[in-house]
Amino acid sequence: MHKFELMSNKVILFNPKSAEHKHKFPNSILSIGASIDGKYDYVFVDGNREKNPEERILNYLKTGEFKYFGSTVMPGPQLKQAIPITKKIKELYPEVINIWGGYFASNQHSAVLESGYIDFVIYGPGDFAFPDLLNALQHNTSIENIENLIYIKDGKIIRTHKANLYDQDALPPLPYEKLNNTYNLNGYLGKTYLGKRTLAYHSSVGCPFTCSFCAVVPIYEAKWKAKSALAVYNDIKFLKDTYGADAIEFHDNNFFVSEKRTVEFASLIKKENMVWWGEGRIDTINKYKDESLAIMRDAGCKMIFFGAETGNDAILKKMDKGGTQTAGQIRSFAARMAKFDIIPEYSFVLGSPAENPQKAMEQIEEDIAFIKEIKEINPNTEIIIYIYSPVPTEGSELYKAALNAGFSFPKTLEEWISPRWESFDLRKNPLTPWLTPAMIDKIKNFETVLNGYYPTVSDIKLSSFQRKLIRLISTFRYKTGFFHYPYELKALQKFWLKYRQPEIEGF
Repeated sequence: MHKFELMSNKVILFNPKSAEHKHKFPNSILSIGASIDGKYDYVFVDGNREKNPEERILNYLKTGEFKYFGSTVMPGPQLKQAIPITKKIKELYPEVINIWGGYFASNQHSAVLESGYIDFVIYGPGDFAFPDLLNALQHNTSIENIENLIYIKDGKIIRTHKANLYDQDALPPLPYEKLNNTYNLNGYLGKTYLGKRTLAYHSSVGCPFTCSFCAVVPIYEAKWKAKSALAVYNDIKFLKDTYGADAIEFHDNNFFVSEKRTVEFASLIKKENMVWWGEGRIDTINKYKDESLAIMRDAGCKMIFFGAETGNDAILKKMDKGGTQTAGQIRSFAARMAKFDIIPEYSFVLGSPAENPQKAMEQIEEDIAFIKEIKEINPNTEIIIYIYSPVPTEGSELYKAALNAGFSFPKTLEEWISPRWESFDLRKNPLTPWLTPAMIDKIKNFETVLNGYYPTVSDIKLSSFQRKLIRLISTFRYKTGFFHYPYELKALQKFWLKYRQPEIEGF
């Protein structure tokens, strides 16, 4: 009898390694686990908590009990485990059905499916698509009407109908206890700038805006759906009471879309004495009433991440942020946040496509000057710097400009994990043809000096003495604009301070 005939219908849900330290709840596979809980037997494998996740996965498959392998795949570090492990599964166990989800799988589905070792891509939320796909495969029924699915049929890529976003309150609770049976949840509640036991939580999906550089846009198409404030509070209260969480990182793409929901949540969570952080938009929260901002701060909102992007209004327009954000608003909002003692964490994207190299360098220099201006307005503003990396937002002005300048994505999965592309999706090594080495050096050297003169407040291991010393050493460079070859600062940050990059490592 062929081994496949003996196989059960068990499922492996894999979260590839995404960070070296301070691991977060694997919310993606938790949500998929919730969707099949009580219907299929399944196990979690978290690459962040395993010394050898491939060995753990292959040991499961050796039992002959597992028929499905599901992996979430974000761009960047997760590819280094997801690609070789999935390929090995298909080589050793060709009967196993490999299913990928996540931003990378959705946005690069052609390379994923044409690899020959991934059978299906869940395009967007998998709360219904994943169990529906398993049911169809188990009963040998049609998959054509399953929403949010991409696959190859007769040599052609098929994309099924896109589902509307689901009522988030109606979804089943995440199976934290099951995860705890495999990985002690204490390992996900680490010490951060926010608290001693910080949890990662998703309260909504999607975003109602269409920024042309954002990987969320092609998947959610300017749609947003959130849990109610009460449902969010109840979940967090459970995690606090059961596992001792004392701080929250909201990993929503846009937590603060609804002022009413934010204020209602703040009013509920205040009595729990928890500190929290989330991602929002300047032009959205700038519309909040002063009373709302005061309620948020009193309830523990300590820092908010904002996509400032650039101080150039023309580039902001090209980025198609879909709102009213301007350079003037970015300035005034930084000042407003200082009044409420909420730290604005501004991210900037430098190196956008330009008509010629001279214009590209001018834009970089203008943004550097703008960032220094923001720090004058509100020195507590945290600055995150990225280098522009194209995302496949078809039809956007920026993406068309990138293609016209000679940019192209890798065609194979193996190319995505080559040294040349390894850092691409961390927006640190963009491989964009319009940026010269001198431009990249300009950005990175300024970042080094900026981080010396203003060490990030989120690096809790830096002592007061270390902060003062690195600031003193950086003063001349920062104030004079002499950013060339800051080797002394790079050496201090790497070997003595062991400086953390929040844009890569989080808090």
